[in-house]
Amino acid sequence: MRSHQSPRCHRPSAPWPLLPRASSGPAGAGGKAMALWALLSPGVLVRTGHTVLTWGITLVLFLHDTATSRPVPSCCGPHCPLASPELRQWEEQGELFLPLTFLLLVLGSLLLYLAVSLMDPGYVTTHPQPQEEPKEEQTAMVPQAIPLRRCRYCLVLQPLRARHCRDCRRCVRRYDHHCPWMENCVGERNHPLFVAYLALQLVVLLWGLYLAWSGLRFFQPWGLWLRSTGLLFTTFLLLSFCSLVVGLLLASHLYLVASNTTTWEFMSSHRIAYLRQRSGNPFDRGLTRNLAHFFCGWPSGPWETLWAEEEEEGSSQAV
Repeated sequence: MRSHQSPRCHRPSAPWPLLPRASSGPAGAGGKAMALWALLSPGVLVRTGHTVLTWGITLVLFLHDTATSRPVPSCCGPHCPLASPELRQWEEQGELFLPLTFLLLVLGSLLLYLAVSLMDPGYVTTHPQPQEEPKEEQTAMVPQAIPLRRCRYCLVLQPLRARHCRDCRRCVRRYDHHCPWMENCVGERNHPLFVAYLALQLVVLLWGLYLAWSGLRFFQPWGLWLRSTGLLFTTFLLLSFCSLVVGLLLASHLYLVASNTTTWEFMSSHRIAYLRQRSGNPFDRGLTRNLAHFFCGWPSGPWETLWAEEEEEGSSQAV
């Protein structure tokens, strides 16, 4: 007798493909932690803080009274700087040239800050690009007393004037310093933009300092004065401190650029092999050539060649 088996029940196929579920294990938690750390990294926090502080101070200067704070001297005319109206009054009167100029300067300084902070400062590549074979006379000019040394941290061959940055964990060409406010190194590629940023930032700070000073009213009682101009007075103190710091930084970097040296070389010349062998700076070619090389990259050439030329000139003078 033939047995009849009941047919098996088949589940209907799903009309849509099953999507993979989000991993709730250690891998998913690790990915979320890495994403959170990327958002809360020191670089992001510093750049966000600089942006918020910049526009916050600009907003205070635009919204606060900065016109009728002090009596205007009778000798001043309507176009005297001491009689100039506040930024908000300029807008109300339709005089938009100075407010727009101030805003453009603030925006330009912020863009320069982000450019210097985010760009490659001149990292020494692990795998250098193939170059042409050097000529015999060029090989003879490279000093044998200063061989390329290998970095003990990232194991790359360091060219002359390069240094390893422990914060960036990379070797940087023509290393100047690691700027904590930029959260980036200042090196061969972004040093000219860094100097331009300092100059533009100083102009913005001094203009903002004048606007904040023009809004301080000292003839009121202390309590009322503190409530009415306390925020502006705090802005004035902050701008004063920043102007002093940026002014000193700009002056020091202009001096270093004029002498074709770096902050690291200036502070640690007694510990640098290629500077201990010379009494002076082997890279100094005079003010004009130093500025042309720094801002325009002319005359171009490796630092080893400049060092060798200086060594050769010193040897010929000694003979």
